[in-house]
Amino acid sequence: MAEYIYLSNKDTLIIKPSKKSPLLLRLIALLFAVVCGVFFCSIRLKQMSIGNRIRFQPFQVLGRSYSEYGIKQIEISGENDTKQLEVPPVYHLTQIEVPGNNDTEQFEFPPVHYPKPQTFNRTECAHNPVQYFAIISMQRSGSGWFETLLNSHMNVSSNGEIFSVMDRRQNVSSIIKTLDTVYNLDLFTSASKNECSAAVGFKWMLNQGLMQYHKEIVEYFNRRGVSVIFLFRRNLLRRLVSVLANSYDRYAKLLNGTHKSHVHSHQEAEALSRYKPAINSTLLIAELKEMELTAAKAFEYFNSTRHIVLYYEDLVKNRKFPSIPLYGRHDPHHSLQKLKEVLEFLRLPQMKLKSRQVKIHRGTLSEHIQNWNDVKKTLNGTEYGSLLLADYRR
Repeated sequence: MAEYIYLSNKDTLIIKPSKKSPLLLRLIALLFAVVCGVFFCSIRLKQMSIGNRIRFQPFQVLGRSYSEYGIKQIEISGENDTKQLEVPPVYHLTQIEVPGNNDTEQFEFPPVHYPKPQTFNRTECAHNPVQYFAIISMQRSGSGWFETLLNSHMNVSSNGEIFSVMDRRQNVSSIIKTLDTVYNLDLFTSASKNECSAAVGFKWMLNQGLMQYHKEIVEYFNRRGVSVIFLFRRNLLRRLVSVLANSYDRYAKLLNGTHKSHVHSHQEAEALSRYKPAINSTLLIAELKEMELTAAKAFEYFNSTRHIVLYYEDLVKNRKFPSIPLYGRHDPHHSLQKLKEVLEFLRLPQMKLKSRQVKIHRGTLSEHIQNWNDVKKTLNGTEYGSLLLADYRR
């Protein structure tokens, strides 16, 4: 490269390099820009190719299935293979169809709630979800005992028969207002666990406005995501004995002038069981049919809700998983399988549940019915003859 040399006036030798061509610098910058553009384009093309291989398919809610007994099997067909899944029978599932390879699967989507009560602050539990539930039952069907079991769980608040108060069920508006109070955690009872409840609910008897306003209540349950726990008795004759004995004690007050629907000692249970009601054998079959029809209507009305079905006899007789302190008896084993299913249904951690309640009418039915021979004669040979048999001896 040529250089220019000249002498200054002070005899100083100065050497200046020649200036680079501006055209060469532009070519270098252009080449760098082209290389960067090609590099980024290649990365983008790779991302697009991966996105084409991963295809997010839409899903569609088809409907809901319900099965009370047995195991429901679901076939999932893919490419030349078919497999079956077993689904717990008591859960009400939502069926999801995923188009693509003709696959159909079922999933349960329990609703998630984050209530914001007006009467207190949930503080550190504000971000913990809460499940809403309602125990639908009939009087003297074991719902009181069952509720004490649930309330022994540290995360459950079941608030009893809140609609036994007439003002709360005068009309649909009062019912909805009461429901909102419960599920917003603003109803305070002895069962309330306040800010850290993971499941909140109550007992609702069929004759407390539930059947009268069933359409509005079902719409509310489905809109707010309330899960239903059905609890009934299979042996309706035992239920009738309990109803008659409890009705008598309301006026007789056999326990030192005090009426008690539930007791916590064997002495109190023995005192109440001494009364043997006389059953009207002429109206007996009609009364049993009426109980059956009422329960069947409840199933029909609330079948569209997310629900689980329980029977009192199954909770008491489940010998495969003897578990809890049952009616005052302490058992070292794990929880009853049915109760385990309930906790799974409510998305609660498994815990040992217990109750202090003691069963009143133990043993066979012949020990608790005054006119046993008349009742036996009436039911023998009918569809209700099996109710005469002892279904448990606790």
